[in-house]
Amino acid sequence: MSSDRVSQIAGHLNYPKGMLAGQVAIITGSGQGIGAEAARLFANEGAKVIVADIDAKKSAAVAEDINKSGGQAIAVAGDITDAEYIKTLVQKAADFGNGKINLIVNNAGYTWDGVIHKMTDKQWDTIIALHCTAPFNLVRAAAPYFRVKDGAHRCIINISSTSGVHGNAGQLNYSLAKAGVTGFTKTIAKEWGPAFGVRSNTIAFGHILTRLTAAKENGDFVKGPDGEKIAIGIPQKTAAAAGDAMFADIALRRPGTPAEAASAVLAVASPLFSYVTGQTIMVTGGRNM
Repeated sequence: MSSDRVSQIAGHLNYPKGMLAGQVAIITGSGQGIGAEAARLFANEGAKVIVADIDAKKSAAVAEDINKSGGQAIAVAGDITDAEYIKTLVQKAADFGNGKINLIVNNAGYTWDGVIHKMTDKQWDTIIALHCTAPFNLVRAAAPYFRVKDGAHRCIINISSTSGVHGNAGQLNYSLAKAGVTGFTKTIAKEWGPAFGVRSNTIAFGHILTRLTAAKENGDFVKGPDGEKIAIGIPQKTAAAAGDAMFADIALRRPGTPAEAASAVLAVASPLFSYVTGQTIMVTGGRNM
């Protein structure tokens, strides 16, 4: 390797304005949890962040927090399964970015569990639409901003789960959707990588401390397609029955935090991963090794 090349690589490790300086990032489901932490981290690294979430109050609060901390963010609230909302989201992101979009993190989602023989069509259709069709619609709508030969950094990150890699009892809809994300990611990498340099990767999370893994008895819920309340979380009796065994198959013997999960998203989005594309990156604390 030449000394000039060594110097070039070393220079890439110095980011006085942040690793994502000047880049424009759409992060779905960023009103709370992993998405909100990722939005803050991206902004800290110089990105202009579009906080996209169905909860207008929460997305506005995250954007306000970023702006008060010296970052740049706007909130664009809406239902990611609504095609008209996606058009609005992409347009507002492009306007905020002065005609460019560099990063998309398809993070929005929830679970609607049921065993195979009792799963309803609505449970099936809703989860597939949320985790597969919505990210496709967003990426397709943003295509004019990614299929550009200007040498700028562009990256799409699709959030998956160990359920999509290994399957999970009671989550056939979610497991299929998250498994589909892998093929979605690889196809983007193969279609948009050669001519446009777009990177596309999947991050598959294990047990992260979010509302999806909190006690179901807390009463947290999301609204389904017809406004019905869908309870989320893990039943306390299930967690209690598992006891220490709940984390026994995790090498680090603990769940991950939203900040740790978001840090992985930042790492994949950053120039530090500039030669990584089409991969499923397991962020699990060593579960399912």
